[in-house]
Amino acid sequence: MTNAALFAEKQNESCPECGAELVIRSGRHGPFLSCSSYPQCEYIRPLKSQADGHIVKILDGQLCPKCSATLVLRQGRYGMFIGCSEYPECDHIEVIDKPEETSLSCPQCGKGHLLQRKSRFGKVFHACDRYPDCQFAINNKPVAGECVHCQYPLLMEKKTAQGIKLFCASKLCGKAVEIKDNEENE
Repeated sequence: MTNAALFAEKQNESCPECGAELVIRSGRHGPFLSCSSYPQCEYIRPLKSQADGHIVKILDGQLCPKCSATLVLRQGRYGMFIGCSEYPECDHIEVIDKPEETSLSCPQCGKGHLLQRKSRFGKVFHACDRYPDCQFAINNKPVAGECVHCQYPLLMEKKTAQGIKLFCASKLCGKAVEIKDNEENE
């Protein structure tokens, strides 16, 4: 008996190619449906579709600006979003949590501004709004200022054992920057 057969679970559904019973098997990318007469029949299919996100709620009264169909709330790979009910014919989507824009300009390209964003794991970071042309990103809160060591035009706030401190945002420098007493009183 093979390892794949050890983890096979009957599904009470027949194979569309040979008529044998389908079973759930475990693979390196997760569970999938497979024909029980493998290797004679090599039919497989994903257990569930994860490409477009499943519908959570139909938003009555809200219409798609592209095709005038009803908008729906979907749960996708990166969280909740609003999309057209006629997907994939219409690909209109709206982001629920729009990134917060800061007034700080990007130190790398000088053209864009820094946005507060969230990774797919929920961690907050700041990145240039000109992505993918500019790929500047930092994981700490950006602060306006200039590094006294390398004159890099951006500082970042970090929590340390001694409290919150400012550091140079340049990956090449990264040194701590002292806060002057007159700046603290303002």
